Amino acid sequence: MKYLEVVEKEKGVKEVWLNRPELHNAFNAELIEEMIALFESFKDERLIILSGKGNSFCAGADLNWMKAMKDYTKEENFKDSKRLAKMFSIINECDVPVIGRINGHALGGGVGLVSVCDYVIAADTALMGFTEARLGLIPAVISPYCISKIGESNARAWFLSGERFSAEEAKRMGLVHDVVLGPEIDTKVEEVKKRFLAAGPVAAKEAKKLIRGVMKNLKASEDFTCQMISERRISAEGQEGMRALLEKDKPAWMKQ
Repeated sequence: MKYLEVVEKEKGVKEVWLNRPELHNAFNAELIEEMIALFESFKDERLIILSGKGNSFCAGADLNWMKAMKDYTKEENFKDSKRLAKMFSIINECDVPVIGRINGHALGGGVGLVSVCDYVIAADTALMGFTEARLGLIPAVISPYCISKIGESNARAWFLSGERFSAEEAKRMGLVHDVVLGPEIDTKVEEVKKRFLAAGPVAAKEAKKLIRGVMKNLKASEDFTCQMISERRISAEGQEGMRALLEKDKPAWMKQ
């Protein structure tokens, strides 16, 4: 795989690494397709550990990908959003438990990846944020998974401002389970891994299936969220926000 690295250090446990460290492990269309194919292939594994190479976990959308989507029609944006939604859905619905090793910043869609992990360990220096509103966009595709973790009140507090928040704040709102000093993250991952492997392999998967059954309304919202982000991307404000990002400028609403 070009943008993912998969390592099996012990039987049944696979480490999945986002492997674009020079671009802060940002998404592009190819990474999304690789992630979908990989998580669809997981069946007999006991545990997946998801992390990022380098200093960041995931910075959300790749700038070159955003440059292309800026000129998409609404229909093209909808199709593009559906593939992104598929990636989050396939990880969320994976039978195998997924531990998130959040080694650094997780922004925009990167927080979406955090939210579809079953257990999350974050370095104390990691900053997170639903930063889309500051680009004139909205965290639409990731919203079902994020809101199911943090609740409506926290979504209102953070979706609307786009402000970044600390790993400790992410823990307070339920997005993260443990916050540790950066050098101690692997020790904590090993501790949590042993706890998960103490569960019956089938029982763990059935427990995850049980939760999915109870929360089945998440899938029903997919078309709505993709429609919302498609409209935002082609809106005047969304176009201005993406222009400002790509040109390293402030958007018009910050210049008033």
